[in-house]
Amino acid sequence: MKNRIVLITGANGGLGTHVTQTFLDAGATVIGTSRMIEQSEFPSASFSAIPAKLSTLNDAQALVGQVVERFGRLDVLVHTVGGFAGGQSIVQTSDATFQQMLDVNLNSVFHILRAAIPFLRKSGDGRLIAIGSRAAVEPGAGVAAYSASKAAMVSLLKTAALENNDAGVRVNVILPGTIDTTVNRKAMPNADTTKWVQPSNIAQLILWLAGDAGKDVNGAVLPVYGNDL
Repeated sequence: MKNRIVLITGANGGLGTHVTQTFLDAGATVIGTSRMIEQSEFPSASFSAIPAKLSTLNDAQALVGQVVERFGRLDVLVHTVGGFAGGQSIVQTSDATFQQMLDVNLNSVFHILRAAIPFLRKSGDGRLIAIGSRAAVEPGAGVAAYSASKAAMVSLLKTAALENNDAGVRVNVILPGTIDTTVNRKAMPNADTTKWVQPSNIAQLILWLAGDAGKDVNGAVLPVYGNDL
């Protein structure tokens, strides 16, 4: 990853922290963003923190603009931003909850795609890897808003892969099962964590997709379910 300019959204989250450190260890120049992030969170000369939101296209364009202005280009985008709301049936799900899931899991992707794709195309070997969810392809009761937003996200990214294949851009989506994070352990204290997916393994898969070995993978929707088959 030396000489590669990598933008990671949600860079200090439960998964994003592992992804950010993995790319730094691989020699990449990493720009990490989230609503609240500080330079001190990753003590590396190759890391730059840019606090930002992805609520609008203008937000996303301002973020990508800062990256390109400072580093001259963008080679890899890793999108780990996401949120979860569940526990209610479709009938019980409020408009606010449904819109929240669309904003966090779908609209944020739409905004960052529109901002980043022109520069990923210029890279000549651009990579875009996003984190979806198993619920995108295996929806369950009580998670309608979440699963619908993630399913739409997958469709959007597969379209991006088709539209940008001509410029050498590779777009892929990873669908994790439950990830073994501190937040999930607190939310599900009685769960069998041996079935959960390790965030470090997802980070290594993202790194592989972003590297030379991943150049022949495009438009893939990759299940990563751990032992929970």
